[in-house]
Amino acid sequence: MPAPLRRIAHLDMDAFFASVELLRYPQLKGLPVVIGGGHGEADARMRERYAGQPLSQIPVAAFPLLKDYVGRGVITTATYPARQFGVGSAMGMMKAAKLCPQALVLPVDGDEVRRYSRGFKAVIREIAPVMEDRGVDEVYIDFTEVPGGQREGGRVLARLIQKAIFDKTGLTCSIGVAPNKLIAKMASEFDKPNGISTVFDADVQARIWPLPVRKINGIGPKSEIKLHKLHLHTIGDIAQQPREWLVDNFGNAYGAWMHDAAWGRDDRPVVTESEPVSVSRETTFERDLHAVRDRAELGAIFTDLCVLLAGDLQRKGYVGRTIGIKLRYDDFRTATRDLTIDHYTADAKAIRRAAGQCLKRVDLTRRLRLLGVRVGKLAKTGSPETQVAEAAAGAQAAGHRAAEAIADLFGPG
Repeated sequence: MPAPLRRIAHLDMDAFFASVELLRYPQLKGLPVVIGGGHGEADARMRERYAGQPLSQIPVAAFPLLKDYVGRGVITTATYPARQFGVGSAMGMMKAAKLCPQALVLPVDGDEVRRYSRGFKAVIREIAPVMEDRGVDEVYIDFTEVPGGQREGGRVLARLIQKAIFDKTGLTCSIGVAPNKLIAKMASEFDKPNGISTVFDADVQARIWPLPVRKINGIGPKSEIKLHKLHLHTIGDIAQQPREWLVDNFGNAYGAWMHDAAWGRDDRPVVTESEPVSVSRETTFERDLHAVRDRAELGAIFTDLCVLLAGDLQRKGYVGRTIGIKLRYDDFRTATRDLTIDHYTADAKAIRRAAGQCLKRVDLTRRLRLLGVRVGKLAKTGSPETQVAEAAAGAQAAGHRAAEAIADLFGPG
């Protein structure tokens, strides 16, 4: 009996952040709505004004309008009616206001988004357990051996998953099913929203080659510019070039990969679990904070992040040696710094001490909108490498304890 055809699906939730908000505000369905842009003060004032009234009954006229937005915020996502005006993710709010001034504005609710993200992924795992988590709103799924995964090229199983997610969450998704992850990701965009597209090897020239080069996941804006200068505008244009020519122009690894991608070749497996590279915690403030004028508040937030991060590490069974920070300023510039210490740790005080050293290497004269802490260079707790490092670090413990008394820039922990 021949082996089943390899069928890999890419599932992408439709306008996920916006769709989650529309579950709470169904009165906004069919209207242009953008999500993002700041701390939600206008949203908070609106909710306070209508306190005690169901969110679904707040009048549409009460919602803040994009034309009234002032600031440097960016759009996280937009509903499809807003996208028809050219509004899209990562676009500046002020620019979007010129394209669609009548759009309504809602802030991102991270907790609610993560709750729905966990929910739709749990539904998928019950049906097709070989799933690779690729972020808050997208996954890869191996359909190959799942019942229904071969029928109609995977369309039968895709319909089942779509219905199960909608029944559980009220949200829609788009699914592309193809011989591999590369093509599946492109296919999931063919029929949005709430669409299913199936692609086979024989379809590559007809359906993939006419697409712009940027549709290949891995070709970014700089490569696009270079490809255009070489008069290559579609995936088919790349496919028609000799591999050696692409290698000469883009390097051994990238040029060879580009040739394979244009021909639809991709052997990457669907990975259900992988060792994390790092573990992090971050928070966006309700209002911009200043390191001096809001020192006490920042210090408390900083300590809480380190405690939460230490708890995450301990719960997952990891320790790490590289501690880093992430700051986002009021102009949306981002700064990161890290420090590699001489021993593995999952201790909140040790993390805070090292992160505090990193803070001394960044500009703290501007107001901050986000603060994050990260631990990298991870190892499993109790592994041989951590035991050796921890034994070596024992001799320095007294010095570390003394250092805990030193206040960092955000105050003592």
